[in-house]
Amino acid sequence: MNSEIEIQIRACEARLYSAMSASDVSELDMLIADDLLFVGPTGELATKAMDLEVHRTGGTKFHEFVPKELEIRVWSEDFVLTSAKIFLSGTYLGNAYAGDYRYMRVWRKDKKGWQIVGGSVIALG
Repeated sequence: MNSEIEIQIRACEARLYSAMSASDVSELDMLIADDLLFVGPTGELATKAMDLEVHRTGGTKFHEFVPKELEIRVWSEDFVLTSAKIFLSGTYLGNAYAGDYRYMRVWRKDKKGWQIVGGSVIALG
């Protein structure tokens, strides 16, 4: 069971990386739960609406998006924790950045499939 769930989550993470890189708002809308709580690299709390809006308006742009690691912990048939290390470069609200980042995400499975309900990101090094 866990290996099947891990395969599903790896596929969801790949879809997420693609959607983030392209600012694909419709795909992000499917992958992010309506009740998302996400902590950004400066400690700010973001909701799904806020995340989608920054992609929709071009407030975030990725120039490079290079996944390096993905750890998966299956908590149950409906909840999974992931930790991803990703090299990112781009701009966020006009500010340039580049470096390795660690994302923690909680995935929940419900009638809409697997969606992110919580998470955080920090800059490494």
